[in-house]
Amino acid sequence: MEQAADPRVTRLDRLAPDDVAAILALAGVAGAADGADPLSEHVTLRLRQAAGEGTATHLVVREPAGAVVGYANLEAPDGAAEVAAELVVHPMWRRRGLGRALVSTALVGVPETGALLVWAHSDHPSAAALALDLGLHRSRVLWQLRRSLRDPLPEPQLPDGVSLRAFRPGSDDEAWLEVNRRAFASHPEQGRWDLAELRLRFAEPWFDPAGFLLAVEESSGRLLGFHWTKVHGRTEAHGRAEAHGRAEAHGATARGDQPAGGAPIGEVYVLGVDPDSHGLGLGRALTLAGLHHLRDRGLTRVMLYVDESNTGAMALYTRLGFANWLRHVRYRSTPTSAQTPA
Repeated sequence: MEQAADPRVTRLDRLAPDDVAAILALAGVAGAADGADPLSEHVTLRLRQAAGEGTATHLVVREPAGAVVGYANLEAPDGAAEVAAELVVHPMWRRRGLGRALVSTALVGVPETGALLVWAHSDHPSAAALALDLGLHRSRVLWQLRRSLRDPLPEPQLPDGVSLRAFRPGSDDEAWLEVNRRAFASHPEQGRWDLAELRLRFAEPWFDPAGFLLAVEESSGRLLGFHWTKVHGRTEAHGRAEAHGRAEAHGATARGDQPAGGAPIGEVYVLGVDPDSHGLGLGRALTLAGLHHLRDRGLTRVMLYVDESNTGAMALYTRLGFANWLRHVRYRSTPTSAQTPA
């Protein structure tokens, strides 16, 4: 344990089980109040399944009685100079400078040539004001789009010689990871998935291979693309990434931004097409196949996540009836950003 620059913040390399439970409970309270989960699936999975162990650094703020009222997760993949941060402050402990304390402490640990990347979920005005005050600027916008499944839905049109089947855990893992790496080659999160990341999802209660659709070449069995769907509201769930079949894929560590206790909602969880199979219409066909699957399961609405910069994917989903619902913003520090707590 190390005391951080701000005396209210404690820096930890490992969390005790009680701390993990307290942080997850804190995130639940904040998410219910804000209408957007404050921590991504990537962070939540590691807290829940790995007890916070791994490469992350944890910043914790406690109230005088010892309860956790603020938390930040910091991670620099593979020793990268860029530090990714996600944070949450209890709704009843806001407007006391705790968010500033967490971000300022995180800035202290960023390499001189690096940058701090902080997600603000639901684009809250107070987060924008804090970012401006600390010298952070917007560097990425992630939209959640939604569509009713009660509206007319075209039938998917697969290319000749291509068929759909369900994912087979244990048999399709490596082939899927390879296509995922190729489809998301320039994606900052999704393209780094390995077998451990995949198996973390297999262990989740929401995982259903029947909703993990693969497009395969009938003559060779080669995997051409995929659409992994997900259902929120029938199991514990958060969100993840989505990408139109291009190497410049867009989804991010997305969130489960649906009303607590509301009707179940489907998600276009991860969708990708091998770059060698572009131009065949597989992105549209796979999207529609997944939407039909979700509707056949009784879902009446569906969501997905897309980077604002991915204009091709935004256009496709708009044509398929999706509309903007919620926005997440990532802020990035600069060398002139505040480096000491205020």
